[in-house]
Amino acid sequence: MRFVLIWMLAVVWAGVAAAHEVRPAVGDLTANDGAVQLDLRLSAEAILAGVDLEGVQDTNETGLSAAVDALRALEPEALEARLEAAAGEFESAIGVSADGAALPMALTAVETDPVGDVALPRDTVMRFTGTLPQGAETLEVTWPARYGTLILRQIGVEDGFTGYLDGQGSGPISIGGGDAEGGWATFSDYIPVGFDHILPKGLDHILFVLGLFFLSTRLGPLLWQVTAFTLAHTVTLALGALGVVNIPGSIVEPIIAASIVYVAVENIVSDKLHRWRPLVIFVFGLLHGLGFAAVLGEFGLPQGQFIPALVGFNVGVELGQLTVIAFVFLVVWLAQRVDEGAADLRMAQIVYGAGALICVGLSFALNGPGFVAAMGAGAPVFLWPVAALCLLCILAVTFVDRIDAYRRFVAVPASAAIALVGAYWFVERVFL
Repeated sequence: MRFVLIWMLAVVWAGVAAAHEVRPAVGDLTANDGAVQLDLRLSAEAILAGVDLEGVQDTNETGLSAAVDALRALEPEALEARLEAAAGEFESAIGVSADGAALPMALTAVETDPVGDVALPRDTVMRFTGTLPQGAETLEVTWPARYGTLILRQIGVEDGFTGYLDGQGSGPISIGGGDAEGGWATFSDYIPVGFDHILPKGLDHILFVLGLFFLSTRLGPLLWQVTAFTLAHTVTLALGALGVVNIPGSIVEPIIAASIVYVAVENIVSDKLHRWRPLVIFVFGLLHGLGFAAVLGEFGLPQGQFIPALVGFNVGVELGQLTVIAFVFLVVWLAQRVDEGAADLRMAQIVYGAGALICVGLSFALNGPGFVAAMGAGAPVFLWPVAALCLLCILAVTFVDRIDAYRRFVAVPASAAIALVGAYWFVERVFL
């Protein structure tokens, strides 16, 4: 039974780990010398394939991943020709207005990166230009929800506008600049960006944090580990965002996967916080921080509010990690109490049995477009592992007479599942 649950957890999590990532588009808006220019850096293949990207984080969820991969396999010249042929669709979908009046924009240039791994997005830059009416004071950009998220940045002015569009308009943007948000507003805006990178998008970081959690039932070891991890990724997040340190993702991502394997395997062979573990976690945290910095680089940091944005993002990451720990602690708390002889066995069996059934039932009831749009994946991806954890807890409370029942039936199997996913991820990132 225990190994079946390990397998189920590993399959669910590995399916997410192999995701065909969807990245936000980045748009640079300039207005000078009687012209308006919008340079879009985006993964154009998904849009060209007809994928509705609203709320989607993985093209595998759409049923059109094969079409997207086929377009990613095209040589740059061939894809550029396809995009130029579809110029009318883009020009009508992306709206720009000046002082409230529609401003016609034309696709004037397309440049696509060379062919790479078709499972990964590649960048295309599309330039749209229009004539700026004389005396115009404001511009507004609208972005269709089906194109996903746009990070819009005003370039060439002081305190230029920066915003996130996912189906709504930017609101009036002063052509002369000055629409940048203040420090507190920027800080608060970037907190959800950091949180979202952990929940629901940061599966690798979630698994690493869970690996820290399952080492021991005592609070002390968890605090030591989380502190080391937080300090480390804060340092490299700042250095990476400033451009001081820049290590390619091809190096960072496999090491992050290896870090997941390390903490999970050590949980299996030991339940004590050895003196070297916080140091090792600190080193791995430096690499995780570079991963955070890469994501933050995609979103961009407002030059005038760099520090508030950086701090807000990091606060969001920490809140996401603490949410993961708090949720899993609530799930396993009763099993730990039974293991300590401080809670009733029968009650725990009923609670965990009901919890498993509820999670499975909700995974089917909630598995619709709304859930996918909000969370980026189907309900079973999130709820089946929780149901499996509840079943592991049932084993722990049922065989509570065994020595270290919680560790034997919960911590070790959960760590084994995490290690399997990390190992698969490492192989995929290095060899596949």
